[in-house]
Amino acid sequence: MTGETLSRVITDGEFSDTDLTEAGVLKSTIVRVNEHGDVEVRRPRKWDVIGGLLGNFEERIKNETGFDWA
Repeated sequence: MTGETLSRVITDGEFSDTDLTEAGVLKSTIVRVNEHGDVEVRRPRKWDVIGGLLGNFEERIKNETGFDWA
């Protein structure tokens, strides 16, 4: 998903706009969430974990994106 989509999925206590910006997450940044709720940012040569989502993140992501776990 994109950073813009991620910003709609996060809830209070997970990330602020400042946290995302400091981690290099822009609206167009490609991000993913692993099965443990860790948010990973796509970098040129690897994925970087920048933090995690709390509770019910699977359902929130599926509702926002329509994506299911692969």
